[in-house]
Amino acid sequence: MKTVDYGDKIRSMIETAVEEAGFEIIDVECVRGKARWLVRIYIDSDNGVTVDDCARVSHETGDILSVHDIPPGPYDLEVSSPGLDRPLTRDKDFLAYRGYIVKVRVAESIGGRKNFKGRLVDYVDANGGKTLIVNVDGKEYRIPRQVIDRANLQYEL
Repeated sequence: MKTVDYGDKIRSMIETAVEEAGFEIIDVECVRGKARWLVRIYIDSDNGVTVDDCARVSHETGDILSVHDIPPGPYDLEVSSPGLDRPLTRDKDFLAYRGYIVKVRVAESIGGRKNFKGRLVDYVDANGGKTLIVNVDGKEYRIPRQVIDRANLQYEL
């Protein structure tokens, strides 16, 4: 059975409406539950995001999703700011948060591990693709962008 990534489809359908409302899409997740889909949309702007902003974007994007019936069937829609543990999904995220603590999960083991929590040293072009350099307890790991399942900023006290 083929798996469809509705997150990417949803992002492309709503991106213009979200940008026209003055926001940027940070991430879109679409997860299948037992009876319903859960669609999470993370938005941000230079001025931050309020609850009213989330409600407005939820209304606008919900209308678009309903017209296109994506995801198919019933769904719950959540719109929020990315929060303190914001997902890092775009090249500009990795560049903007150099020097910060990140948590990265990869699909393929690197140096005997699949989870990394450390300081994002750099984001560079290497071997024909993008690579994160993460310092974990004094050791630097080079993580190819294409093997990253999930990356998040980690809040530091």
